[in-house]
Amino acid sequence: MVDKETELDEGTREAERVEAGEAHVADRPPTSEEEAAAEAAAKEFEGDGEQAAAHFEELSDIGAKDKGEGRIE
Repeated sequence: MVDKETELDEGTREAERVEAGEAHVADRPPTSEEEAAAEAAAKEFEGDGEQAAAHFEELSDIGAKDKGEGRIE
């Protein structure tokens, strides 16, 4: 736990602005095992978009009505 809050200096803010405008790229290409796992997962979950969207909406609604610690206001 941080005892005191710190404020970002202008150098940090500028570095974040520059980084935000850059394209994000992977540090390395995927291995053949990673590619195979991604392809298998894509096939396994193909067509689940509508179900996932409905579940997201349901949980968002629950979270919007949540009371107590961790609530975002």
